[in-house]
Amino acid sequence: MALMALGVAFAAVAAATFAWYIYNTSAHTTRVHMAAGTSVALYISNTLDGEYNSAAVLDAFTGTLNPVSTNKIQTGFQKVNGFTSGAENQPSLVASLFGASEASDYYKTSLYLKTDGASLNVSLSDIGFEDSDEQNPISTAIRVGFVVPSTGEEFVFAINNDNNPQAQYNTQNGAAGDVLDSEKTDGSTVAFTPLTSDNFCSYDKTSGTVSLLPNTISLCTATATPIEVDIYIWLEGCDEDCTQNLCATTLKNLALSFCGMAG
Repeated sequence: MALMALGVAFAAVAAATFAWYIYNTSAHTTRVHMAAGTSVALYISNTLDGEYNSAAVLDAFTGTLNPVSTNKIQTGFQKVNGFTSGAENQPSLVASLFGASEASDYYKTSLYLKTDGASLNVSLSDIGFEDSDEQNPISTAIRVGFVVPSTGEEFVFAINNDNNPQAQYNTQNGAAGDVLDSEKTDGSTVAFTPLTSDNFCSYDKTSGTVSLLPNTISLCTATATPIEVDIYIWLEGCDEDCTQNLCATTLKNLALSFCGMAG
């Protein structure tokens, strides 16, 4: 199993205005430390030509985790620039104007996987996390995305299946479950269902046995030639769980567990 543990301090910032968008009022630096533990045949590095081991320290996150939204990572993220009065059955203010996000609004890094010769299908077996405030869980609106540049495939996971107790969809267009359409800039939304723990494989820590579940998703195939996997972590602003009560809360840590299985 490859375990990637992020010692995180993802802040949703101390001061905010409206629910969809959480504003930063001061510079904020977050350091991310990752370690990956692998099976006998699966190895990891934070650089293509680096040393491949069962552990790797990856880049620090130096931005502020601000709400952004997308239905396709590779097309880009957007964030809200303005609000308008909500219509009937909507909050009093809803997000209505959007623009391109900054790279510092979300976390991105890369890792490289390879085997000792055999071909292995790589899947997630767990995403562990810890909220700074269990009553106001920022994890409910966090997304973790994986992009495999060599294949163009991407996968988006929600890390917490529970709901924010103050959840409320607050984008002018669309409905709960929608995200911004990354190919448009007019606030258009599309339905989007992220992957969840239902799409993990099973890893038995006692026996070391890996097994597929009915809905297990393979992220990539690792071989003796390193394969790049880009990782994105963001606060999904269109998620109904991304509301005002998350201000000043923190995702204290996040752990991604990978397994390699023979195809």
